[in-house]
Amino acid sequence: MNRIASIITCALVTSYSIGQAQTKMKPEETEVWSPEPKIVTPASTPGGAPSDAIILFDGKDLNEWVSVKDPAKPALWVVADGAVTVKKGTGNIQTKRNFTDYQLHLEWRIPSVINGTGQGRGNSGLFLAAMGTGDEGYEIQILDCYNNKTYVNGQTGSIYKQAIPLANACRKPGEWQTYDIIWTAPRFNDDGSLKSPARITAIHNGVLLQNNVELKGLTTYIGHPSYKKHGAAPIKLQDHGDPSEPISFRNIWIREL
Repeated sequence: MNRIASIITCALVTSYSIGQAQTKMKPEETEVWSPEPKIVTPASTPGGAPSDAIILFDGKDLNEWVSVKDPAKPALWVVADGAVTVKKGTGNIQTKRNFTDYQLHLEWRIPSVINGTGQGRGNSGLFLAAMGTGDEGYEIQILDCYNNKTYVNGQTGSIYKQAIPLANACRKPGEWQTYDIIWTAPRFNDDGSLKSPARITAIHNGVLLQNNVELKGLTTYIGHPSYKKHGAAPIKLQDHGDPSEPISFRNIWIREL
């Protein structure tokens, strides 16, 4: 019993001493004053661009975009009434600029009158880092899943064929929807091996769908994803080419991180 009492006494004395030491500190000793975070003026309207954002589409033109089939040529999608709409058959479009890590906002709309089922219903895709002239990159799915079932790792908000979304937050066809994305690009060693994987947080219409998810590699339609070395890359929007009516986009901006 004497030994136990001695151990308890030591613990109490130690705890008391630590408490005494902390009370002798001043609040200022744990305050950090620099470097100060930069000032960013938030938008005055929901979904609007903050002061440090790069405007990728403001409803007027596609000056920040090019054709994926031929990056030397302008994007051929149709701009009207503040939105850009897929022109079927012209192919994907991508940003002129390359990006690494970023915060991205865009809004998209499925036509109010739409046919098809499953993957053939308002299908498009947002490629967060695009490579090549086709559908190569890391894709988050865009699709009408309001009353439309499909495989869950291919529904709206999925990292296509990789990560199932945490929820289905789709609005009805004809209504504007929002994506807010935080993208951390993968890093590679000099020999091309993976140093750190890509990560994504995705919010759809204010609902969290992907929570800092680690990607397994580039999107593939058949087979398993894998990585190949790349650097900064453009962002791509998909002309899926299905028979349903083409979808529209507006209010696209990005903040480099």
